[in-house]
Amino acid sequence: MAGTLNQEAKKRFLDFLETKQLRMTGQRMAIIDTVFSTNEHFTADQLIEWSRERDHSVSRATVYRTLPLLTESGLVREMDFGKEYKFYDPNYADHPHHNHIICKDCEKIVEFESARIAELENEIVHKLGFSVSSQQLQITGSCDALKRLGACKHKH
Repeated sequence: MAGTLNQEAKKRFLDFLETKQLRMTGQRMAIIDTVFSTNEHFTADQLIEWSRERDHSVSRATVYRTLPLLTESGLVREMDFGKEYKFYDPNYADHPHHNHIICKDCEKIVEFESARIAELENEIVHKLGFSVSSQQLQITGSCDALKRLGACKHKH
């Protein structure tokens, strides 16, 4: 199922590029294939590394030119978790109302959806007379693995 959703997102992004009259290069295709074959949040540096596994010629510049297009298309969301670098969420197009818990120690990112939070958000915006155009909830903390085991497999 996830593979089908990713293929649909990839097709939508290729259509988006066509509307921008941007040509499809081998490097850009490797980047796009990489983005739409993962459900993991990633940084630009991770995307460069992963894309180069598909095509060793992928340049840093092409990745940095492609990331704004991915976010502009609405299929990938740039996330600021208070680090020196941004994370990118490839699951945004299929689940635009999900939330994140981020471990401040190992940068593990867990997505979750909650009907109770959605109800509370709806109650608040209705009470205050707003219409929601986007929402984002981020919870930062320390994952239990680090406390329990003294080490975390996610820590770099």
